[in-house]
Amino acid sequence: MKTAFFNPIALAILLFISAGATQCEGEPQDKEDIRKSILAGAWYPGNKQTLTKAIEGYLAEADAKSPEGDLKALIVPHAGHKYSGPVAAHAYGLLRGKDIRRVIMIGPSHRVGFRGVSVNLQSGYETPLGIVPVDQELAKKIIDADPLIRQVPKAHASEHALEIQIPFLQSVLKDFQIVPIIMGEQDYRTCSRLAEILYDIMGDSDKTLLLASTDLSHYHSDKQARALDSEFIDQVRKFSPKGLSNALSSGRCEACGGGPTITVMLTAQAWGANRSQILHYAHSGDVTGDGSEVVGYLAAALFKDKGFSMKTEGQRLKAEDTRLKAEE
Repeated sequence: MKTAFFNPIALAILLFISAGATQCEGEPQDKEDIRKSILAGAWYPGNKQTLTKAIEGYLAEADAKSPEGDLKALIVPHAGHKYSGPVAAHAYGLLRGKDIRRVIMIGPSHRVGFRGVSVNLQSGYETPLGIVPVDQELAKKIIDADPLIRQVPKAHASEHALEIQIPFLQSVLKDFQIVPIIMGEQDYRTCSRLAEILYDIMGDSDKTLLLASTDLSHYHSDKQARALDSEFIDQVRKFSPKGLSNALSSGRCEACGGGPTITVMLTAQAWGANRSQILHYAHSGDVTGDGSEVVGYLAAALFKDKGFSMKTEGQRLKAEDTRLKAEE
C-alpha cells in the first residue's frame, strides 16, 4: 500500500489561499451578497405593480415643486409607507429630473446597540422594484477613515430606517448607488466626526445627495407632539445643527434620527448649503384619526443658493456658535 504524504509547499499554498479567502470586517462583501428586503409586504407593498402605483400616488398628491438652488440633502421620515409616505413624497418629488448618481443614507439603529457608526458593505439592497447597488469603494474609504466606523452586519440586517427609503429613490432616480450608514451613537461629537470624514473623503461631491432618515416625537398626544416637533422643525428651519443638538439633549424635542439629521446638516453646510426649507409635516394621527399617541413625520430639504459665499456663511456660523455656547 502506498503511503500518502503532505507536500509542505502545497500545504503552505493552501493555507495562504484559505487565509486570503477569509472575510474580514471592513472588506467589501461578495458581489452576490445582496441585502434582501425585510419590509416588503408589511411596511410597503410586496408586489412591484402595487408598490409603484402607491408611490406614484403619494408623489402626485404631494406635487412637489423644486425651489431654486443646488439641492444638497433631504430629511425624510421612516415609518410604513401608509403612514409617512405622503410626507416623504414632498421631499422625493424634488429629485425628479435630477442627475443624482449617489445617495449617502444615514439613519439610526433601532434594534441593535453598538458604539460608533456602521457602514454596510453588502453589494446591494433588494426591493420589489429591483436591486440598488452599494458604492462599496466609497463605503470602504469611510470605514478606513476612523476606528469609530466599522461594519456591524446585524445592525443593517434588521434595520428599517434605510430600506424604507429605497423604493422612493428607485421611483424618482435612474442610475444611482447608495452608501448605507447607521449610527449606533448620536452624540454631537460622533455627528461632527462623521460629517468631517464625509467631507474630507468627498469634498463638495457633485451628483451626490445626503439623506437623513428620522421620525420625530413618539407616542404623545396630538398637542404634545406638535409642541415637541415644532422645536425640531424650528432648528431645521434655522439650519442650526448645534441648536438642534442642544434642543434634543435638553428634551425640548425628540427624534430617533436626531444624530443622522445633525450629521447631514453639518455635512451639507460643509458642501456649501446655506438654506433649509420645511416641505411638509404631519403625524400618524392624521392617517389613523386617533390623536392620543402619535408619531411625528417631517420632510425638509437643504440647498445651496446661487452665488452663495462660504466666507460669509462661516462668519454667520461662528456668531451662532458663540450665541449657543452662551445659552448652555
